Amino acid sequence: MQPIQISPVGVIKNDIHEAVDENWGKVVSEIHIDESLTHGLQGLEDWSHIVVIFQMHETQFNPDEHLLRRPRDESDMPELGIFAQRARHHPNMIGITAVRLVEIEGNILKVKGLDAIDGTPVLDIKPYAPVYDGVRDPMVPGWFIRLMQGYF
Repeated sequence: MQPIQISPVGVIKNDIHEAVDENWGKVVSEIHIDESLTHGLQGLEDWSHIVVIFQMHETQFNPDEHLLRRPRDESDMPELGIFAQRARHHPNMIGITAVRLVEIEGNILKVKGLDAIDGTPVLDIKPYAPVYDGVRDPMVPGWFIRLMQGYF
């Protein structure tokens, strides 16, 4: 396959400097968009939520360690392939999270619930549209429900 080249559109600023596995719902972050792209934010203020696509820049992928693993390495979790998990240890280290858009001031978006650390490169932003992003009655395994208690 051909490599893909992507340039960040911005960077995340917050007080979180190491990845954690819970309480992201309380985190307020700023997304500093490249000033040359500020006009691209016009109209975004009409949306309550956005989808942030970012590069988990401080993580690593080791196939021997991460391709097949237990979520959070907890012994009571099933052994699963990485594509069946939302863990940060994916081959391309791309994160995607729907977050509440609190406010926009110039090229800075204030958001709540973004599970990314300070300095994370933002690859793209899209408005959260339930017609595309919301799924009715999704099937979710029981282990995932247990794992996510306290995450947000």
